[in-house]
Amino acid sequence: MSDERQETSTAVQQQLEALSRWENEGGAGPGGIPRELSGLDPSYMPPLTNAELVLLRVRVIALENLMIMLLAEASDKQRELARQMAAYISPRPGFTPHPLTIQAAALMKNLIERAAHYRTVVPPE
Repeated sequence: MSDERQETSTAVQQQLEALSRWENEGGAGPGGIPRELSGLDPSYMPPLTNAELVLLRVRVIALENLMIMLLAEASDKQRELARQMAAYISPRPGFTPHPLTIQAAALMKNLIERAAHYRTVVPPE
């Protein structure tokens, strides 16, 4: 097998593995709870404080902006792959739509579209 075919085969396998993790929320067990936490008492984790929730919101905003920057500089192939991933996690025939998953797919598409804006902006000199 040529090096190019080997690289393509590896890339396809990595993509399939990454997409398969969407099915179980990245390793979640029954009910969406991570396997390592599934046997624990729910009171194990204390509720988040308001300060922690605010910090999480700030972190998410920062990560979204970093993703927009990365997508703006990404190749057409990479942006298309991101679109395919968003479409993959959208409800499929025979599956029960999950509101959070649907919202996540919509947000992914939104980030890709927002990144397109920065591809057309010319930086000031």
